[in-house]
Amino acid sequence: MDDQNKNLLLATALSFAVILIWFVLFPPPEPAAVDPNDPAAASAPVATTPLQAGAGTTETAQVAEPAADTPRIAIETPRVTGSVSLLGGRIDQLSLKDYRVSQEPGADIVTVLSPIGQPNAYYALYGWAPGMGVAPEDVPGANTLWQQEGSGTLSPATPVTLVWDNGKGLTFRRQIAIDEDFMFTVTQSVQNTGNAAASMAPYGILARHGEPAGLKNFFILHEGLVAMADGTLTETDYGDMPEFAFNDREGARAEVTQVSENGWIGFTDHYWMSTLIPAAGSAFKAVAKYDDQRDIYQTEAVLPTQTVEPGQTITAETRLFAGPKEWATIRAYEREGGVDRFLDSIDWGWFFFLTKPIFAVLHYINVWLAGMGVTGSMGWAIIGLTLLIKAILFPLAYKSYVSMAKMKELQPKMEELKKAAGDDRQKLQKDMMELYKKEKVNPASGCLPILLQIPIFFSLYKVIFVTLELRHAPWIGWITDLSAPDPSSLFNLFGLLPWDAPDPNSFLALIFIGILPILLGISMWLQQKLNPAPTDPTQAMIFAWMPWVFMFMLGGFASGLVVYWIANNTITFTQQYLIMRSQGYKPDVFGNIKGSFQRKPKTGAK
Repeated sequence: MDDQNKNLLLATALSFAVILIWFVLFPPPEPAAVDPNDPAAASAPVATTPLQAGAGTTETAQVAEPAADTPRIAIETPRVTGSVSLLGGRIDQLSLKDYRVSQEPGADIVTVLSPIGQPNAYYALYGWAPGMGVAPEDVPGANTLWQQEGSGTLSPATPVTLVWDNGKGLTFRRQIAIDEDFMFTVTQSVQNTGNAAASMAPYGILARHGEPAGLKNFFILHEGLVAMADGTLTETDYGDMPEFAFNDREGARAEVTQVSENGWIGFTDHYWMSTLIPAAGSAFKAVAKYDDQRDIYQTEAVLPTQTVEPGQTITAETRLFAGPKEWATIRAYEREGGVDRFLDSIDWGWFFFLTKPIFAVLHYINVWLAGMGVTGSMGWAIIGLTLLIKAILFPLAYKSYVSMAKMKELQPKMEELKKAAGDDRQKLQKDMMELYKKEKVNPASGCLPILLQIPIFFSLYKVIFVTLELRHAPWIGWITDLSAPDPSSLFNLFGLLPWDAPDPNSFLALIFIGILPILLGISMWLQQKLNPAPTDPTQAMIFAWMPWVFMFMLGGFASGLVVYWIANNTITFTQQYLIMRSQGYKPDVFGNIKGSFQRKPKTGAK
């Protein structure tokens, strides 16, 4: 086996091994089965609210289920619909007009927040935790019935104001505003018309009853607590929150972080997120807790205690993001809205230094193509991204392919060295090194382009799996969701036969793959045909099987990733063919293809 074949075999085998390990350890997640009639999630009766905030402690308070006739204020914007319950002033109904739960005709729009009494209750609460000299009943709680000042619907042009008078000289108001996208601004105020000063701390709460429906529980994706505290990002999965140490002051399993200037805290799912965001530059106490008795996950943002003197009014402002993790929208909130490092709420993973720029380029290409009226722009953006990556790596690839072409030219001299050295392996290695040095050839350079593709492949896999922009993104024809596997199947001859393809989560789906994986296998096979098959039988067998093994391995991966791989193979084939021709070596592609179908004589045959 010559050094060129050794290096090529090593690089290809390494790529194969890494992807095989990844596929075995982290298979695509199966969707969780959810019974919509299961009342378990709705049975959780309580959430917790901070009390005695000045002392840094919390107590448990019952959060009642709103009655059918509980008054509500409608929320209507171009992008969301929902309502605010006057019971507790809870923001507890919110759905996204631009997103549906599936691609089935008539599918429901995605729900982000839902009230107690419905499965997977999830809502935001606000209030004032009593300090010195203030009794719990003197401040509004989770079950206080507020009144609306005036009337009307909450919209970007019309904020709403809630009011509650405690009858002891304190009047509480809560103004709720919303922008054109997914950001609420909640301004709380207390007016003191009494004779004594009152101390209290404003807070915001996000409470979630049980784990969210459809939780992926997949290694590559973070779902659960996400928080930023003065530049430090914290991510804790839902499954790990019950492991928090029991905190006597918080009355639950909790972690408490004191934020000095900038931060936010909330929950993130695969594509949706809700986050409490105190005003920039303000200190607050970030609390993450899990009530194991009631199966409630909760985050809190508790601001410092304030004192309202007689005749004075104090205010506190907190924002609430509740919506999809759109890159452009979250980026705007970070850059223009002053939300510190808000883009880090998207799970970029360990390769963030690759995933962030890869997605940014993918996004801008997609926007540019969509602006030109190109249908299926995200699929073409993936191909455009592939072209850009190959252009950046071209100088390295050029050196690699030139080196490979020179190795082909050196083949006769290498055969002569082998004959001259006989069984003396040391002499052969020494003579070959001298030959490489004389001809200025690096036999290892052919491995580098393949090795560099591994982190790029994993980063793109992360981007396609995690980012919302790929969800339900169509490309051409039958590819209606680039974040999902190719829905076509050999089982029904790609729709020509009158029966459905196997369920995507079944074993049959791994065998009866779709059109894109087959094109992937063919592209890898054609790339191999730039060179004759290795003379070594073991090498020849491995190389012959490798494209088809990869074809089945990647058959269940997201279509967008397979599109990238096909485009990468096609561009690599073209580059390598043209560079080898420029170096005087003409690859006999058709001859190599023909040779692969010829029956090989058995070793030792006469």
